[in-house]
Amino acid sequence: MTRRRFHAPPSAFNLTNQTVTLSADEARHLRDVLRLQMGDEVYVFNGTGREFRCTVVGTARDSAELRIETEVEPAKPESQLQLNLCVALLKGEKFDLVVQKATELGVTQITPLITRYADIHLRDENDAGKRIVRWQRIALEAAKQSGRAFVPEIKAPAPFASVLAETKDSQLRLMFSECGGGALNRAAPAVQHVTALVGSEGGWAKDEIEAARSAGFQIVTLGGRILRAETAAIAVTVLLEHLFGDVL
Repeated sequence: MTRRRFHAPPSAFNLTNQTVTLSADEARHLRDVLRLQMGDEVYVFNGTGREFRCTVVGTARDSAELRIETEVEPAKPESQLQLNLCVALLKGEKFDLVVQKATELGVTQITPLITRYADIHLRDENDAGKRIVRWQRIALEAAKQSGRAFVPEIKAPAPFASVLAETKDSQLRLMFSECGGGALNRAAPAVQHVTALVGSEGGWAKDEIEAARSAGFQIVTLGGRILRAETAAIAVTVLLEHLFGDVL
């Protein structure tokens, strides 16, 4: 039987009383869409890797209370690879697609990049905040659909230079570029933490490539075909999860 899965943040769990409270949106889905009632079995994941089998105790207009029966293994295991996918800001729904598919494939963090040739430029902090909220919602729904108990962190859009400095502790740092790079070493030793940079439709500026190279990034070119930015981001995720994660 397919698990009827819901999400609640760690703060919604009361492990002393063995209860968890669902938010208004999740409660509405439980009550009005699935039409679940008292005594029905559901599963709740907390977004940080833990999942619990629960029983519906009661529902209200803006919440639902569940009794925690036992902690269970998540519906799907997490990849051993911690992948920070850093993607230049893309216009329209392209970045939404990247967030959705990268979450399904197992990334642990997504960092929107502000680059020279990024497809969009944020108007202000309010604009950035609205986008982050939307991307977080997309990541949550993708995690729920794919059986993950972990929801990737969606970072605030960050300048290219700051990301180079902030990711220096990654075991492997890669910049994917349509030119100026070489093949990825498929025989590279196993790593658990990888940072991958993917540019916009306009590609990388020459000084960005040189800055990344100077910062210790390996420049990689994905074959002879030119890919759309969103396609490249998804392809990079699959490739790295295959080499170092759990995509066979």
